[in-house]
Amino acid sequence: MESISRNVLLLFTFTTTLFFFLSTSSSASLQTQTQTLLLNPLSAPQTTLSWPEPESDSLSSSTTNEADPDSTSTATLQLHHIDSLSFNRTPDQLFHLKLQRDALRVDSLLSLAAAKRGGGGGGLGLGFSSSIISGLASGSGEYFTRIGVGTPPKYAYMVLDTGSDVVWIQCSPCKKCYSQSDPVFDPKKSRSFNGISCTSPLCRKLDAPGCNQQRQACLYQVSYGDGSITEGDFSTETLTFRGTKVPRVALGCGHDNEGLFVGAAGLLGLGRGRLSFPTQAGRRFNRKFSYCLVERSASTSSKPSSIVFGDSAVSRTARFTPLLFNPKLDTFYYLEMLGISVGGRRVRAVTPSLFKLDPAGNGGVIIDSGTSVTRLTRPAYLAFRDAFRAGAPNLKRAPEFSLFDTCFDLSGKTEVKVPTVVLHFRGADVLLPATNYLIPVDSSGTFCFAFAATLSGLSIIGNIQQQGFRVVYDLAGSRVGFAPRGCA
Repeated sequence: MESISRNVLLLFTFTTTLFFFLSTSSSASLQTQTQTLLLNPLSAPQTTLSWPEPESDSLSSSTTNEADPDSTSTATLQLHHIDSLSFNRTPDQLFHLKLQRDALRVDSLLSLAAAKRGGGGGGLGLGFSSSIISGLASGSGEYFTRIGVGTPPKYAYMVLDTGSDVVWIQCSPCKKCYSQSDPVFDPKKSRSFNGISCTSPLCRKLDAPGCNQQRQACLYQVSYGDGSITEGDFSTETLTFRGTKVPRVALGCGHDNEGLFVGAAGLLGLGRGRLSFPTQAGRRFNRKFSYCLVERSASTSSKPSSIVFGDSAVSRTARFTPLLFNPKLDTFYYLEMLGISVGGRRVRAVTPSLFKLDPAGNGGVIIDSGTSVTRLTRPAYLAFRDAFRAGAPNLKRAPEFSLFDTCFDLSGKTEVKVPTVVLHFRGADVLLPATNYLIPVDSSGTFCFAFAATLSGLSIIGNIQQQGFRVVYDLAGSRVGFAPRGCA
């Protein structure tokens, strides 16, 4: 009996010590004042796109039963940056284009948030009572993958976008179609394509449905902040993810697609709304997905960016923060942000009230895959920026660059010490790698603080700050998680 008691005591002591060690180690890492930034210049993206998934008509779907919509699956897909579709551009030119797209993206998201707060919407009619504003120029997102559409599956590049819901693809016959890398999808050659009637509940899920009275066919329209537009028939179709087939996905079959779209055939909406792909797929992927975006300057030998659908998307090392719900705008993923630390110290002026989502749907913080540079409400940004400047007195200042007001001349150096940055969410403290907040902006050694202010009350966590983390979207658990070094 004495021996058992002694063993229990030893086990308790070991467990307590281990818990204390893990807790203090985590706390110590958050309180670290500086970290080393290895200075890598702007680099061109890989121009060779490789896709491991088979693309034959006899594609195996042994991992699922298409007839059973309640069966669960897991699928992993490679992601590529949209720059990979831009040829004959220098790194400097690509970076300028990225900032242009980013400005349009942010304007578009803010416009959507403002329109929804104002009660914008529409009913079923002959035409469109209002347009849906979502996404951004040049394909509505920064990352794309390859997905099979129809039966047999025809593979096409699809942009992934957590800031919009509607899934759509260019379709023939084209009234007007932009140039894309693959042949335009022909619904007449698919055995699983079906139109949606004007009276269908699916049609009424559109924010602003239209109706072709002659055909009694439901119509969709999506417009983007730069004036780009896609419209056509709203329909259902089978999508294939590396052997996993998801039947009866509601998507737009776009016959009129005009604007600044680049290369990709369409868009996979990964938002939180009723028509987004995660919501529609339901139990097939248990309403879970995650992605990991590889830092742009990473070596070519490193693993590529990827997205995972299903239970395997949830990383064991992720720290989770609850999702907040905005009844005025159900597309966006709202998080509760509590503050920011610089150099191991909380920035006192960055308070939770600056990020609060009020009952009217104003303010708040969203996480978005299509925005590059994180935008913070102006008071929060100014206090954060000033704390970073104060923590980096030994870095030689450089002139402002585009939207960045805090830049440094680091030419001739291979590494520098920079203050640490931690984003504090409820339940999750996210320690950013130095490459996620001090980035190269030219080929001359200029690096800038990769945050910006917005006059809007809405703050946006962009994909530069998400790089290297596996970002987990667990809609079933109503939470978002961050797993550091998640791309390995």
